[in-house]
Parts: sequence; C-alpha cells; structure tokens
Amino acid sequence: MSFIHEFKAFALKGNVIDLAVGVIIGGAFGKIVDSVVGDLIMPLISKAFGGLDFSNYYIALAGQASGLALAEAKKGGAVFAYGSFITVALNFLILAFIIFLMVRQMNRLIALRAQEPVAELTPAPTPEDIVLLREIRDSLKRTT
Repeated sequence: MSFIHEFKAFALKGNVIDLAVGVIIGGAFGKIVDSVVGDLIMPLISKAFGGLDFSNYYIALAGQASGLALAEAKKGGAVFAYGSFITVALNFLILAFIIFLMVRQMNRLIALRAQEPVAELTPAPTPEDIVLLREIRDSLKRTT
C-alpha cells in the first residue's frame, strides 16, 4: 500500500474525524471560557479586591518603573507576569469544572441506561401453514 493510500485510510477513519470536530469545538469553547473569565469573573474579583486589575500584576525584572501597564513594562524588558498566570489558572479551573460536570452527567445517563430492563425478545408465533406442514411431515414419518 502506498504512503498516500495509507494516509487517506488513516485520515478518513471515524475516530480521526471525531477528534478533529472535538478539537474545533474545544477551541471555540475555550474562547467562550476566556471571555467569561476575562469579561465577567475577573472584573468581579478585581472589584472585591479594591478595583485592582489582575492582568497587570507583575514584578519588573529589568528595572522598569513601577505602576506601568503590563504591555509597557514588557516593552522595557523582562517581567514576571503573575497576574496573567492567575487569569489563565482560573480559566483552567472553570474549564476543568465544566468538563467534570459534563462527564459526571454522561456517567449518570450511562448508569440509568444500564439499569433499564432489557425487553426480552419473544419469538413470533409460527404461522399456521408452517404448523400444518410440520404436522404432515411428522405424520408421514410415522407411516414409513
């Protein structure tokens, strides 16, 4: 099998396509979580801590003046941007919690489905003409 045929067989498998769809949806979902954290949660946390913006928390490592915005401080040299890390860590925790809830719900649904009684398959009644043919066959066997 040639390399191209082998690659085509691999790429068109259902699992690969499912994975690609999952990655695309995951990327879009990640943007939603970033927006929720950056636009909704972090401002509330910032307000609770006196109006401070976590994204601008940093320690200057190249002698930058204090009080600069993070972008300005980065232009002046290296910075230890722990505020950005706090925001990203919060993004991760929210995303992990949401995934946990989804997996938990899926496990519940699977458990409920496993508990449902499986309907026993009863064979369909034998048609009357088959019953008559069997009786004739049995009768003929007895006479011979």
